[in-house]
Amino acid sequence: MATIYDCSDQAELLTGMRLARVAIGRGELVVVPTDTVYGLAADAFSPSAVQRLLDAKGRTRQAPPPVLIPGIPTLDALAEEVPDEVRALVAEFWPGGLTVILPARESLRWDLGETHGTVALRMPNNRVALELLSETGPLAVSSANLTGKTAATTAADAEAMLEDSVAVYLDGGEVGDDYDAEAGAGSTIVDATGLLLVDADGTRGELKIVRHGVISDEAIFAVLARARERDS
Repeated sequence: MATIYDCSDQAELLTGMRLARVAIGRGELVVVPTDTVYGLAADAFSPSAVQRLLDAKGRTRQAPPPVLIPGIPTLDALAEEVPDEVRALVAEFWPGGLTVILPARESLRWDLGETHGTVALRMPNNRVALELLSETGPLAVSSANLTGKTAATTAADAEAMLEDSVAVYLDGGEVGDDYDAEAGAGSTIVDATGLLLVDADGTRGELKIVRHGVISDEAIFAVLARARERDS
């Protein structure tokens, strides 16, 4: 049976982090707190681990998981091209509750599911998650719940749904308190691939909000407007 490690206790934090690193290296699953909800994490570069994540949640390959990263520099390592508007958004909202969909680098050897050549990236604002990411590198992370169930905001909630499909549970307390519950518990997801498209007349495509979440539409469009005003 998987153990829940209390990350507010230094000894349990050290033990839990060590075992989480080992589990990720073995292609197993780990539950980790983020700033929005608890996440179910797997090695992003292990197709079998990603499939294990999808199976644990009851998801198909048509719903690929986002990838959490430890810092903004990793954005350029994983995305083929990053528009200036996206750089403005991540400068404003990372670490935090913004997930950005961009074209993935063609050289990457991974299989996250049916991504159609894209990757959804986020830098979470949670010390436990960031510490784990700094040691493991990018992780495929989806909300730690069964598909169709409410996203877990505590480690106990996640364990009640996922049970022994997870090797290690890292308990960072209840998460999501800093956000407006009415906006939704998860991150706001934006598709920035349209910004890289240019019509024959020179008109550029637009950024689309594909899931409303903890960062408001108004805040996102305000940053975009400021970025475009600077560039004009």
